[in-house]
Amino acid sequence: MTNNINKYPNYLAKKVNAHVHRCAQLGGYEHNPLYGLTPTKTSVKVISNDYLDLANHPAIVDIQRKALGNLDDLELISSIFMHGDNPQLNFEHRMAKFMNSEEAVLCQSGYNANIGLIQAIVENTDAPIYIDMMAHMSLWDGTKFSKAPVCPFRHNNIDHLMSLIDRHGSGLVIVDSVYSTNGSVCPLTALVEAAYDKGCILLVDESHSLGTHGPQGRGMVVEYGLLEKVMFRTASLAKAFAGRAGIIACPKGFSDYFKCTGNPAIFSSALLPYEIAGLDKTLDLIIVADDRRKQLHSNADYLREGLSSLGYNTSDSQSQIIALESGMEWQTKILKDSLESRDVFGSVFAAPATPKKRSLVRLSVNSGLTEGQLGYIIKVFEDIRGEVGIDKWRSTQKLSQNSQQSTVA
Repeated sequence: MTNNINKYPNYLAKKVNAHVHRCAQLGGYEHNPLYGLTPTKTSVKVISNDYLDLANHPAIVDIQRKALGNLDDLELISSIFMHGDNPQLNFEHRMAKFMNSEEAVLCQSGYNANIGLIQAIVENTDAPIYIDMMAHMSLWDGTKFSKAPVCPFRHNNIDHLMSLIDRHGSGLVIVDSVYSTNGSVCPLTALVEAAYDKGCILLVDESHSLGTHGPQGRGMVVEYGLLEKVMFRTASLAKAFAGRAGIIACPKGFSDYFKCTGNPAIFSSALLPYEIAGLDKTLDLIIVADDRRKQLHSNADYLREGLSSLGYNTSDSQSQIIALESGMEWQTKILKDSLESRDVFGSVFAAPATPKKRSLVRLSVNSGLTEGQLGYIIKVFEDIRGEVGIDKWRSTQKLSQNSQQSTVA
């Protein structure tokens, strides 16, 4: 790969050169841990967030094809101009009912939902923001609209959150229900109760729990009976809903306010009719997908327990996301290459998605994985333990230390 750094102004050349240097330390662009082999139809893939294995469902594909064949009245406009009987507003009403919310707003992506919502809440206010250190980057980017203090709290640490609220006052508390990097789960009931009692409003990102958790897939906030205390929920619909969109669940009257004030709503065109048709059919399938949800969680438990028995540290994961923290980027590249050479594909997470010395391979489990495929993944991880140097991983050493402390206690 050729870089024309000399063509850039100094400030940009410095940034590009830092990336080139980072790749050079790993042996060149071809050794970037993000690059690798391309999976085939026979590969065992744990890279997709299509948790309920719905993306290629024939009912969804069929209705999208039909919608694509009926684009006579196609309008590329912002959703602010949409009124009356149209696919987007109808789907928003359905999603509000599904999420047990007064209103819902459809956005172009989960990223746009989060940055737009936080902007609409805090811009030009002095309300402090409290955000879990492991919250999704879209949530962090939304906090940049605030002129008030942004106070990160230690991951899932309610005591730390309470101490910050006592110091800075009530404001907006932001968490994920399931954290996308390592699959950990927010102690949602205790955290919501504590923050609500302090006079805070809450925003819960349910991207990795909407469709997969709760009655009929309605999410964890519904499952734990927290609707009265969680004012806002967001979700990417590129996970269990297998589409390209985002959703905001909000109080009555807020959707119109958001569409008139949120930058992503004002300055981007709305979704196209065929996209909404696909999401609408997906919702039908998710509501009746209890068997798929049960299989998803069974598959995740099986894989997690199998990897744990081999000495891999899976202690952070409590969901369908299983992260194997190999550490330095060169260590993660060895892990990725070892897996891909045996036709198993996971997702590499490196800086800025993780701290520089805590890169990892993330396994995203789905309900369509067979017992044979899960067994093969576990066998591969057994075979590569020495090859990847699992005993040298910081996460393995941490697991050993925790085990020793537990034994002493």
